[in-house]
Amino acid sequence: MKHSELLEISKNIDNNLNFDAVDIFSGAGGLSIGAERAGLNIAVAVEKDVHAAETFLHNHPFSKILCDDICDIKPLNHTSVNPFIVFGGPPCQGFSTSNTKTRSLKNANNFLFHQFLRFVEELQPSWFLFENVEGITSFDNGNTVKEIKRLFSELGYSTTEKVLYASDYGVPQHRNRFIMVGNRLGIDFNFPEKFDYKVSVEEAISDLPLLKNGDNINELSYSKKVSESSDYAKLMRKNSTKSLQNFVSRNRDYVLERYKYIAQGQNWKAIPDELMQNYTDKNNCHSGIYKRLNSKIPSVVISNYRKNMLIHPFEDRGLSVREAARLQSFPDNFIFKGTLSHIQQQIGNAVPPLLAEAIFKAIKLQHERALIVNKLVK
Repeated sequence: MKHSELLEISKNIDNNLNFDAVDIFSGAGGLSIGAERAGLNIAVAVEKDVHAAETFLHNHPFSKILCDDICDIKPLNHTSVNPFIVFGGPPCQGFSTSNTKTRSLKNANNFLFHQFLRFVEELQPSWFLFENVEGITSFDNGNTVKEIKRLFSELGYSTTEKVLYASDYGVPQHRNRFIMVGNRLGIDFNFPEKFDYKVSVEEAISDLPLLKNGDNINELSYSKKVSESSDYAKLMRKNSTKSLQNFVSRNRDYVLERYKYIAQGQNWKAIPDELMQNYTDKNNCHSGIYKRLNSKIPSVVISNYRKNMLIHPFEDRGLSVREAARLQSFPDNFIFKGTLSHIQQQIGNAVPPLLAEAIFKAIKLQHERALIVNKLVK
């Protein structure tokens, strides 16, 4: 068969495919941003938190957002059967290795994946993507993942799972996430290959404006021209002319005094003991507390970056909303809604859009290839 004929078959298949997606436990919409960049259409999203739902709606005005308890939602009332994909990450506090207090099978959040399973069972999508913390792989001695795979197998889905690092896919952050991809088409899914480069903190944020502790400035000019910025910054600045949401938490003077002693890559251990008297037992301090980012490598995980007192690599202050969003790979025209603390939590909870984009592109490509092969066989 000629190359031109193959291209025509591919074009016809692509034009006739339904690329509708359903995002559950959507949060601010990191997965959905990546899905849209891969060419999918977000038909419906489900998010219980009102602030995250407002953020999602603002940035996806043509999608339907259901701000309700997922247990009360009947998916077929809101979208047609057989969307292309259902994806999401149920709350994962109980699976996290950093959460020793509630890391048990009795944590109710651990069973919200059954709601994910229910959506897949009722909608019968061609694909699903289930996202969670890496800790789920060791939870209950690995039996949780085995059970999830078994349940999806009973619904007719073959599954592939892997822990992926966001920094391997163009995200300036060393963030690890458990990803399970399933399909009911008999496709042996392969995760995308790692990129041959990594993006540093400096490349990610050095064109953003200079700020001070407690700044609350919605709109500022970039500190560099587009032509002077890194390739990553150029990608983030697409469709943006100003740096928006330059909001920095106001830390007290004694906190700022501690910052002065911490070099790039160091944490609270660099702070003199006399400045840490309010910590009764420093052995309980997490290694991520008072961490100054190293400008030359990808960032540490951006989770609750205000509570952890993550420090700007060059300035004695915390990260701004826009800087944290950049380190998560949210584009500069993405606007977060809610109070500062709610926004910071939304950013910390999100799946990096560029990581999501790489996975969704792999899913879409392998789906189309399988259909072409099937058509040629017939």
